[in-house]
Amino acid sequence: MTPPPPHVLADAARAIGQGLLVVLPTDTVYGLAADPFQKAATSRLFAAKGRPKDLALPVLVADRAAARELVADWPEQAETLARAFWPGPLTIILPARPTPRLHLGSTSGTVGLRQPDHPATLALLRRTGPLAVSSANQSGQPPVLTAADAVQVFGPAVAVYVDGGQAPGPVASTVVDLTGREVRLVRAGPVSQDDLMAALPGRAGVAG
Repeated sequence: MTPPPPHVLADAARAIGQGLLVVLPTDTVYGLAADPFQKAATSRLFAAKGRPKDLALPVLVADRAAARELVADWPEQAETLARAFWPGPLTIILPARPTPRLHLGSTSGTVGLRQPDHPATLALLRRTGPLAVSSANQSGQPPVLTAADAVQVFGPAVAVYVDGGQAPGPVASTVVDLTGREVRLVRAGPVSQDDLMAALPGRAGVAG
């Protein structure tokens, strides 16, 4: 991982505060980020990607404490999975706290949370707070693995590109839903179903 110059993170944090878009590296693929508390900012993200608003945006956080601030409930299973796989490629869906209001599209009252394992993005998250982040690509296209490729996709629609070198790829994070009675695997990814089952107390089942 190549660390970006310090001023780039300052520029990125400033852009986020202004409701603009930022491309950032993660431990999976590059992401397109916006302030989740500014409706105009996330609307800009949906438009840049061509992403339907019924596909809700996930949120990246700097740590578990930041995640707990955004949810109505933080069950034992969430704590267990976060301790096992955060920072890392696991997104956990939980009931969202009504306030502060998150503008993530059609969420049905839920929020997908992840702490990424990338030092530059974690440093940015500590400056900005939580960020709405989707993979840096046009909707339906493969995710990009370099900042240069993201520039080719978004050009001037993005205010700041944070270059962290080649992203590992090739797939985005595993997604699990903890809003029901059982753990549900929503999207397969780097954390396998077997990994999830091994981490959960009592070897709880994970429905595919």
